[in-house]
Amino acid sequence: MAKKKPASYWVQVFATSTAAQTDTLWRDGKPGNQHARRRIDAFDRLRALGDEGRDALAVLLEHERPDVRVKAAAYLLRHRTDEALAVLWAAAAGEGMVSFLAREAIKRWEEGTWQLDPE
Repeated sequence: MAKKKPASYWVQVFATSTAAQTDTLWRDGKPGNQHARRRIDAFDRLRALGDEGRDALAVLLEHERPDVRVKAAAYLLRHRTDEALAVLWAAAAGEGMVSFLAREAIKRWEEGTWQLDPE
């Protein structure tokens, strides 16, 4: 029987997949869908752990890469609303793709259509 991987493993997968997707987009102009699927799978595995998994993901709110911070914040809006919004608003003030993604996450949250981690 395979040993279950700890939350920290899936947090790392989430971060590296997010970074790889961004890098693929900038380097090749391709969307990097395989990286997005890996990130979504990592989040699903964290979510399966309940709030323990979500809390583990929260360390990425302080990640060195803004794309990783914003993506983690977008996924954590329901669980860590104030912290996630602070990250998103900070990123939204800038320019470029990451700022645009932050503004879109805020918009979806405010209009009530955000669905990354439904209850």
